[in-house]
Amino acid sequence: MARGTLAEFAEVVHPDAVNREAASEPPACRGRGPAAFHATAEWMRGIFDDLAWEVHEAVVDGDLVAVHTTMSGRQTGVFVGYGADGRPAQAFPARGRSFATTQTHWLRVRDGKVVEHWANRDDLGTSQQLGWTPPSPAYLVRVLLATRKARRG
Repeated sequence: MARGTLAEFAEVVHPDAVNREAASEPPACRGRGPAAFHATAEWMRGIFDDLAWEVHEAVVDGDLVAVHTTMSGRQTGVFVGYGADGRPAQAFPARGRSFATTQTHWLRVRDGKVVEHWANRDDLGTSQQLGWTPPSPAYLVRVLLATRKARRG
């Protein structure tokens, strides 16, 4: 996710793979297979510098893998969240702040490749570290302006 190419994603992501987390991501991320997973990575790389996941534990049970991680990075781009219609729903301008929060990723594997992904993340902790929550009045204005710009773009 932090540095892989589309070819590298094709080595580990099944052609039929689905990312259940893509519902609030750009439309290109909502498809199936390596290209959709790579689109998620590119979206995140455009938002966060120094993006990394530290793996603490991984557990395998049959075709299911659970991975406990800490995701970290520094927000240098606008974070745009998308609605069910694929249009920008909210935009959070960068403040240059760093974050590190825990996540658990669940992966179903078939034919030696990821075929399904979903996650449990500390989104509130991330938003607090990035200064999104609680927002100052000045930052709320920046959010409204960034959201308007994202919707027009």
